[in-house]
Amino acid sequence: MAQKQVTGQAGRSAVGAGIRAALATGDMVPGQRLIEQELSETFGATRSSVREALQDLAAEGLVELIPRRGARVRVIPVEEAVQITECRASLEGLCARRAAERATTAHHERLLEIGAGMRAAVAGGELDTYSGLNRRLHDLVAEVSGQDVAKTLLERLNGQMVRYQFRLALRPGRPTRSLPQHLAIIDAIVAGDPEAAEAAARAHLDSVIEELGATPDRGREESRTA
Repeated sequence: MAQKQVTGQAGRSAVGAGIRAALATGDMVPGQRLIEQELSETFGATRSSVREALQDLAAEGLVELIPRRGARVRVIPVEEAVQITECRASLEGLCARRAAERATTAHHERLLEIGAGMRAAVAGGELDTYSGLNRRLHDLVAEVSGQDVAKTLLERLNGQMVRYQFRLALRPGRPTRSLPQHLAIIDAIVAGDPEAAEAAARAHLDSVIEELGATPDRGREESRTA
């Protein structure tokens, strides 16, 4: 007996959350076509729920709806990626500041554990592990901050940055440069120093902006070939 498909707001939310998660992990990539029937089967939702979710994601800038051609994951050009990262710098700085003010001993232990894992990953050349810990760190700081509005905005912005995040993570020498930046954020939060935590978070994002400036913009090429 076929499993009943989710519909209405529940289906819409399930599809939206599923696509966001796939973007975050790289299972969906910029320029990829999004076919309603395939999404319906993947997430167990009705096609009407899929269409509504795609409209929501288009409003967030994650998906592009193309007349008579359907939907695809939107390609973000370098110039826009820089502007997104500038917004992230303000939001991440705010979250780091609040996290330094609110973090408990249990939070400190989790942060230090992530930092130790990042050190080991860089030493062992385990880029995928380092990238995963990077995401965990940023997510944890946002969670600890208690700044739910900033957290939601960051989730939307980060979804648009997947292509560049993966490229930067694989760039030679990047993990070695970013590791001390992440450790500085952790140390400042554990020390309960809001000013230092905000400064460290902003310095890290400034470094990302600098790296993005050296990234060839393949957005137009990908738009033509998608």
